[in-house]
Amino acid sequence: MKGTAAAQRRTLLQAGSLVLLLGVQEIARGATIMAVRVWPANDYTRVTIESDGRLQTQQLVVGSPPRLAVDIEGIELNPALKELVGKIKPGDPYIDGLRVGQFSPNVVRIVFDLKQAVQPQVFSLAPVAAYRHRLVLDLYPEQRVDPLEALIAERLRDAPRTAVAGSPPPPPPGVPAPSPAPPAVDPLGELMAQQATRPGPVIPPTPSARPAPPPMAGGLPLPMPPTGAEPPVASTRPRPAAPGTATASRTDRIIIVALDPGHGGEDPGAIGPNGTREKDIVLLIAHRLRDRINAGTVNGNPMRAFLTRDADFFVPLGVRVQKARRVQADLFVSIHADAFTTPAARGASVFALSQSGASSSAARWMANKENQADKVGGVNVGDHEVQVQRALLDMSTTAQINDSLKLGSAMLGEIRSIGARLHKNAVEQAGFAVLKAPDIPSVLVETAFISNPEEEANLRSTSYQENLADALMRGIQRYFAQNPPLARSRQL
Repeated sequence: MKGTAAAQRRTLLQAGSLVLLLGVQEIARGATIMAVRVWPANDYTRVTIESDGRLQTQQLVVGSPPRLAVDIEGIELNPALKELVGKIKPGDPYIDGLRVGQFSPNVVRIVFDLKQAVQPQVFSLAPVAAYRHRLVLDLYPEQRVDPLEALIAERLRDAPRTAVAGSPPPPPPGVPAPSPAPPAVDPLGELMAQQATRPGPVIPPTPSARPAPPPMAGGLPLPMPPTGAEPPVASTRPRPAAPGTATASRTDRIIIVALDPGHGGEDPGAIGPNGTREKDIVLLIAHRLRDRINAGTVNGNPMRAFLTRDADFFVPLGVRVQKARRVQADLFVSIHADAFTTPAARGASVFALSQSGASSSAARWMANKENQADKVGGVNVGDHEVQVQRALLDMSTTAQINDSLKLGSAMLGEIRSIGARLHKNAVEQAGFAVLKAPDIPSVLVETAFISNPEEEANLRSTSYQENLADALMRGIQRYFAQNPPLARSRQL
């Protein structure tokens, strides 16, 4: 009897294993594509394929011409997946076009025709928020753009336009042209000129084939923290003045303010009762503030804004911090639009980092909500990258927090001056991951409650956006008036 019972148990276990295996195959083959989305940006292009089951893939990169083939196993080609062809826009920096077809009875192949060589990252995301299973394809350039170089190039592009716009009309015929005025001071342009005329550090050539990519978080590189002491300082020495003219004043200080529009791409942020998306509003406000910063000065020193995202794409929280550190930003301002479970909540808020717990339960709730952005936006993070992120985001200092509180107080006072309602009259503190740059005063501004219908309408209003950008700019200038920036310069 015992032998018979044991044999029956073995038979049942074998049958159960067979059913389980068949079930897995049926799940894979039965997955249905529900939606496809494409997020092109200069940093990278993301393609997401949403389905009702986890998808298995294999991919192959082909060199000349550059192509990427992705085989999705266990599915049939359906109309939703065919829509991917029409979602590729001519301005996409990386994808020239794509083809999709049923490669074999249970395999759909997508072939991306690329505009340049890429380093693809393909990963899956479990269901979260409003999303089901997602297959994510992130296409990054092999030669990544240095954000500081991009900032300088942008400044150099703007300089000729400024000169043309401000040039005087030509003199009437027969009247001699006046002597040309001394050129306007452009510290970034002169810094570039110095780099071109003097020997720089020896940089080894970048190999065409990299044995392994750098540490990544969400597909974007995590630059390692600076080694050694202060960043290199390049002094801009005054040039001799022309005969008969006064010596021009010179400056070697460029004030860089990192602006961080929250959310983006796959992560819409909070959504108002009339469908207004946080990611869209905060990007508009950031653009308005950028224009004011780029036209401003601090004690005669030119200012320049750097955006962690300048379009609708997702940037992981840790990468936002590292981008600001890479350009050696003097300030970091993260811009958001608040939301709560009831429409009654209202008012703007300013937050700084806390190392010892949140200043209120509302601040703790807000930080927890904002820190979930990586889960919604979708980050490709392995065990090693998690450790790198944690190390880079746990270096905040007491001095940084104190300076952040000063900046936040200046901004809060200016927001109050435009008649905007405040949710709290003082700067609050909580453990926001995006504020953990150890060497940059950092604040997070909740511009209003997008979940409140009246404040949602304000956020959509051009006049409110303009007034808010003015207030934030005045807050930045007030902070610098009382806390002059460190005497350092930037070079490549």
